[in-house]
Amino acid sequence: MKFKLMDALKQIELEKGLAMDTVLEALKDALLTAYRKNYVEGLEEEEEEHEIESRIDIDDETSEVRVFETVVNEAGEEEEVEVTPENFGRIAAQTAKQVIIQRIREAEREMMFDEYHGREGDIVTGIVQQSDSRYTLVDLGKVEALLPPSEQVRGERYEHGMRVKVYIVDVRRTTKGPQIMVSRTHPGLLKRLFELEVPEIYDGLVEIKAVAREGGQRSKVAVESKDTNIDPVGACVGAKGSRVRMIVSELRGEKVDIVEWKEDPAEFVANAISPAKVKEVIVDPENMTAEVIVPDNQLSLAIGKEGQNARLAAKLTGWRIDILSESQAMEAAAIRAEQATAGVGTTEEGQCRAITGSGQRCRNKAKPGSEFCGMPAHAKLEKLIEDGEVDVELVTPEAPEEQPAAAVEEPWPPEGAAMVEGPAAEPTGEGEPEETPEVAEAAQEPETAEVAEAVMEPETPEEPETAEGTEEPGEPEQAPEPGETAGSVAEEEPPSS
Repeated sequence: MKFKLMDALKQIELEKGLAMDTVLEALKDALLTAYRKNYVEGLEEEEEEHEIESRIDIDDETSEVRVFETVVNEAGEEEEVEVTPENFGRIAAQTAKQVIIQRIREAEREMMFDEYHGREGDIVTGIVQQSDSRYTLVDLGKVEALLPPSEQVRGERYEHGMRVKVYIVDVRRTTKGPQIMVSRTHPGLLKRLFELEVPEIYDGLVEIKAVAREGGQRSKVAVESKDTNIDPVGACVGAKGSRVRMIVSELRGEKVDIVEWKEDPAEFVANAISPAKVKEVIVDPENMTAEVIVPDNQLSLAIGKEGQNARLAAKLTGWRIDILSESQAMEAAAIRAEQATAGVGTTEEGQCRAITGSGQRCRNKAKPGSEFCGMPAHAKLEKLIEDGEVDVELVTPEAPEEQPAAAVEEPWPPEGAAMVEGPAAEPTGEGEPEETPEVAEAAQEPETAEVAEAVMEPETPEEPETAEGTEEPGEPEQAPEPGETAGSVAEEEPPSS
C-alpha cells in the first residue's frame, strides 16, 4: 500500500467524483478496524480498562501507514507510542478493501441524493430499463427512477430502451440509496414542456397561470402576456402550430387547449369553456360559482365527452360552473321572476347595466370606472354607446309596470269589436246569393253598431265611385240595395264636411 496509494486515491476521486479527503478518512477507519480485529482482539478488556486510544497515520509524501496508541507511562502521563505490526499484510488489506468499497458506495449514494434533492418539479429525460405491471424503471444516468402505475398514462406502453421525459415528484433517502419518484401524468410535466418549447415563457414574457390536465386525454392551459405586443396564445401555438405540435407529440397525442387568462372571472370562465361559444356568464364571487349560458347547439360541446370539458374548465378556473342552454336559461329566469317578483326592480350598486337574453339584468359586477362587466358582448355595447352609435333610454323601475297596461288597452277595443261583430253577418245570407267582395262588405256594414259607422266613414268616398263604375258592366238588379246604403251615407257627408 506504500507504493502509489495517493495516486490510487486521486484516480478514485476522478472516476467516482469523490473528494480525496473523504476516501482517505474512510481508508484510515478501515485500517483501524482491521488492526483492532486482527492484532488487539485479546486485549479488548484491557483496552477498555485503560481506555487505550489508537489511530492510523498515513504519510502524504511516502504513503507510509503507521499505527499509534495512547498509553499511560510510569509517571502517570499519557504518551503516544507507535505500535505498527511487522506483518500488517494480506488480512488487513482485505478488510481495508471491503470497508473502502462500502464507504465509497455510501459516499456515492449521498452524492446522488444531494444532486436530486431539491429538484422536485424539474423535468428530466431517461431511458426505460424495465417495465412490468408493478412499476417501470427509468435510467437517469447515475441513478434509476421509479415510475409507479399511478403516475403512468393509461394506454401508454413503455418499451425497453425508449426515451421518455418524466417529471420528478419526490426524492427520498433509503438504505439502498436515493429513491426518485417520477410521473407522466402530473400537470407540471405539461408546464415544463411549454417552458422548453416556448422561449417567451422561459424568458418570462408569457406566464402560465393555471394548468388542468387529465393525462393522455385532454389538457387546458391558461396563459397571460406581460407584454402588450405579444399574443400569449399565439406564442404558445407557434407558426402553423409548430410549438404545440412538439408538445402533443411528446405526450403521445394528448389534446391541449390554450386559453387566455383574464382577471375578470366572467371573461376567464368564458375562455375556459372554449371551444364552445359562450353567450353570457353570470358569476357569484361569494360562493365561487358561475352560470354559463351557451346556444342550444353548443350545449354538448361545452359539456364535453362525459363532462370532460366542463370538468377541466372548473379545475382551471377554480370555480363551480353550471352550463345552461339559452332555452334552459329562459325557463330558469321565468321561474326566478315568478318567485322573486318583488325584487325585480332592485339592483346592486356597481352592477352591470346590460340586459341578458333572458330579459334579466346582468348580475355581474361592473368593471372599475365602467358601467358594464367584462363580457365581450357587454364591452362591445359600452363601446357603441361611447361612440354614439347607440341611443340609450334610462327606464325607471316603475316604467315596466305601467307600459304593459297602456299597450293592452289602446289597440284591443276596436279590434275586439270588429272580431266580435264581424261573424254576425246573418242578413247577407238572406240577400242575393253571391256578391262581389266590395258589395258584400257594404251590405254587412250598415247592420253593425255605432262603431261600425265610425269605421265606415273614411271608406264612403270610394264606395259611390265603385257602385257607379259597376252599373255599366252589369247586374242592375243587385245595385239598388247597396246603392241606397251608399247614397244615404253620401248625403250625410256634406254637412259634416
